[in-house]
Amino acid sequence: MFLIIGLGNPLKKYINTRHNVGFMAIDKFKENNNFPEFKFDKKSNALLSKKDNIILLKPQTFMNESGKSVKKIIKDKNIKLENLIVVHDDIDLIIGKIKIVKDRGSAGHKGVESIINELKTKNFIRIRIGIGFQSEKPKDTKNFVINNFTKEEKEIINKTLEEVNEAIKIIIENGYEKAATIYNH
Repeated sequence: MFLIIGLGNPLKKYINTRHNVGFMAIDKFKENNNFPEFKFDKKSNALLSKKDNIILLKPQTFMNESGKSVKKIIKDKNIKLENLIVVHDDIDLIIGKIKIVKDRGSAGHKGVESIINELKTKNFIRIRIGIGFQSEKPKDTKNFVINNFTKEEKEIINKTLEEVNEAIKIIIENGYEKAATIYNH
């Protein structure tokens, strides 16, 4: 069983923000692969969609509490950590870049940090989606990540979400190493 988690914030005002690109990626994967509609799972406080041996999860907590939902689902569904894939935004990567990592620290991402703290390990797969600038990092990163994408950025992100969809499929079918070889260039 694979558990694929998209990180984001649940309120409507955050739907199209940079910080919610993890949710966007999971929505795209659901749509492209004919998963059923998301249903709210009270026990984990998350939206779930399940098909075959794959569970898609969007925690309905704020980003910095995401680990609680993840821990409950992993325990409840007996998911192996090597089958955990977390998809999230990364301000340190330029917009549209994808990086697939495993067994790495949070690099300051509060959602990832929450998962690491709850699971007591960093040994899981992450798909980092770039939301940053080609020049320098914005001084006010907190506000930057909760702003919407510009029209041009949205076009880049839409293409990136298709790549993430393919990366997830490669991880499931051929493993982390194969996906990392293809996307980490």
